[in-house]
Amino acid sequence: MLTILGFAMIATFLVLIMMKKMSPIAALVLIPALFCVFVGKGAKLGDYVLDGVTDLAPTAAMLMFAIVYFGVMIDVGLFDPIVRGILKFCKADPMRIVVGTALLAAIVSLDGDGSTTFMITVSAMYPLYKRLKMSLVVMTGVAAMANGVMNTLPWGGPTARAATALKLDASDIFVPMIPALLVGLAFVFVLSYVLGVRERRRLGVLTLDDVLEEEKESETVLVGSGGSGDGKVSMRKGGTAAAGSGTDAPTGATGTAASGDDDGFQGLDPNRPTLRPKLYWFNALLTVGLLTAMIMEWLPIPVLFLIGAALVLSVNFPHIPDQKARLAAHADNVLNVSGMVFAAAVFTGVLQGTGMVDHMARWMVDVIPGSMGPHMALVTGILSLPLTYFMSNDGFYFGVLPVLAEAGAAHGVTPLEMARASLVGQPLHMSSPLVPAVYVLVGMAKVEFGDHTRFVVKWAALTCLVILGAGMLFGII
Repeated sequence: MLTILGFAMIATFLVLIMMKKMSPIAALVLIPALFCVFVGKGAKLGDYVLDGVTDLAPTAAMLMFAIVYFGVMIDVGLFDPIVRGILKFCKADPMRIVVGTALLAAIVSLDGDGSTTFMITVSAMYPLYKRLKMSLVVMTGVAAMANGVMNTLPWGGPTARAATALKLDASDIFVPMIPALLVGLAFVFVLSYVLGVRERRRLGVLTLDDVLEEEKESETVLVGSGGSGDGKVSMRKGGTAAAGSGTDAPTGATGTAASGDDDGFQGLDPNRPTLRPKLYWFNALLTVGLLTAMIMEWLPIPVLFLIGAALVLSVNFPHIPDQKARLAAHADNVLNVSGMVFAAAVFTGVLQGTGMVDHMARWMVDVIPGSMGPHMALVTGILSLPLTYFMSNDGFYFGVLPVLAEAGAAHGVTPLEMARASLVGQPLHMSSPLVPAVYVLVGMAKVEFGDHTRFVVKWAALTCLVILGAGMLFGII
């Protein structure tokens, strides 16, 4: 019964948010509360929620102060050179921009933290997508998939969990998986190219001579000028210049460049009052030091970001009114993301507290036919897609993987093969509603979680299968 109710709760949640019948926060709170009553454990709802909140409180604290930290770094201009560099590569071509998104997300993912990756990637790319009227779900989907592949790094979490659960060395799991993971990452880049070409066909061939022009110039009505070099925006479809049409031009909806309502573009304003060019190297070194401390695990991540946020505010904005203004400017993102994390604590608390997760895992293991025993690595790879999507990494690697490994060992499948196969589902896992980082991604990109889910699930699942296929082909799994 708990198995059925667990799957029904997850399905209800996904259907309601994808159909936009409920907001993610409301669905994360009300649906598990209702199912908790159905299970007959409504009296223990408070305990389950508090347990969930306790588990996720450090994550919520990390996200709150990380958003403040990186928000201030955006304000002071730390990422402006990154934006300019990407713009120079992309040349306002939608295809190059999408590929650039995947490349940036993959590079930044080397720090092993999904939230940091999404904050930096969205900060750099959001203005370009908004300015050129590109699909924001393409940005969130590509970033999530690239980060999902890179999340398998030994310091990213899943590999360490698999090694701990099966008492193996993380390097023995990860190093042989590198060829398959590289194939998966290459597939993400190819997919980014395809999605970018689709965006190019939808928008036309764009040229942007000077997207970094001053905001006062962007208030002027822009007309198609066919690359005259005067700082105007032009667009050609099928080789014909379009005269700044209201619906397709990469400016405002009426042919006017977006100004106050296009807040994402403000990050490119080279004359915004919050810039601190004299402190650029201090901010850059502080950020590098912070990321190094995260990787080396010198202090817990929430503590690092708390100290970092306090330090960057104090140095860049020594006057208290300016600090309050910066905090107020980023309060919306902080509230949305932290609220989503605490709402997710209700969902995970009920899933774990009622025993639904355990029953679902045991049911999936029990339904595996005995004839599949010699192919348990393949089975584990396939099961990692839905299981890591519907439950936390901790639940999968510490609760399910050991059971699967025992079943595999009985048929001669080594624990190393099982551990490697368990990493396959990570590109899909990074878009799970139980992953706090995904709320940073959709929140900062101003994308509905349901829209992101509807777009990314099929592509992320395909990426997972490509990695699994490569692993089988290379004899790794």
